[in-house]
Amino acid sequence: MPNTQIAENLTGVKIKRMKRTIIIALVVGLIFTVACKRTTYSKSKTEVPPVQASIKETKIISLTVSAAASLKGPMEEIKQLYAKENQKVIINYNFGSSGSLQQQIEQGADVDLFIPAATKQMNALQDKELIIDNTKKSLLGNKLVLVIPKDSQTTITDFKGLANDEFKKIALGEPKSVPAGQYAEEVFTKLNILESIKLKAVYGKDVKEVLTWVESGNADAGIVYESDAKSSDKVKTIAAAPAGSHTPIIYPAAIVKTSGNADVAKEFLTFLSGDFTTVHFLLDSVKSNGYLHFLVQEIV
Repeated sequence: MPNTQIAENLTGVKIKRMKRTIIIALVVGLIFTVACKRTTYSKSKTEVPPVQASIKETKIISLTVSAAASLKGPMEEIKQLYAKENQKVIINYNFGSSGSLQQQIEQGADVDLFIPAATKQMNALQDKELIIDNTKKSLLGNKLVLVIPKDSQTTITDFKGLANDEFKKIALGEPKSVPAGQYAEEVFTKLNILESIKLKAVYGKDVKEVLTWVESGNADAGIVYESDAKSSDKVKTIAAAPAGSHTPIIYPAAIVKTSGNADVAKEFLTFLSGDFTTVHFLLDSVKSNGYLHFLVQEIV
């Protein structure tokens, strides 16, 4: 084959290869362009419109309040009142015996505000530097009363009558952890009947359980707070503990040192103590100036 023809053939092959390369490049470029457009379109659909992006998110704060079981009724009502004025704060309650709540805080429980039914538990936390000292307040007071089932036919009129044989089971709060049980033992000691009462005592984990046992008739009598007695239509109150027979019943309150919401907890504590005085309170309540007030009487 002449050299001229060979050269022409080689040239033709090169041209074909160049055309093929150009076509492949064009196809790849086209695919890339389409893919980019699709990605851009997809991003544009998921992007938050400028107007929505500028809206500031509302921060909801959760506040944990550990309170004595005897405060459950009024505290639930307070929660509703507070929510009307503070929609960005959610109050979460942890009710129980004051001693158990104290232990939980000592063990690192996430608690913002502590409201026990006695100063003993508060003082214990204060000694361990677990509360913020300048937030401690005496919030409320109460009375210790003797209750029996509503249909009981007993004729006793005072605490001393519990030593009578007709009482087989007497419901008390566990003295080691329930302030109402501690106060009751002080009364029985003062009246010189503690040992005879211990022989027929059944101990509840908190004052609410004590009340339930008396309501159901599983206990012949029980010692509870006046506020608890007034919350039930299944028991009747026989007598209040004699004056001076036990340590004054005070409900202190304080902010826990490890609280992550100390400022909000302080606002809630101010709300609680706004018009409260350290006096005996009844569960019957009235509302005034946006707060829950307890009907009160002077300590006697």
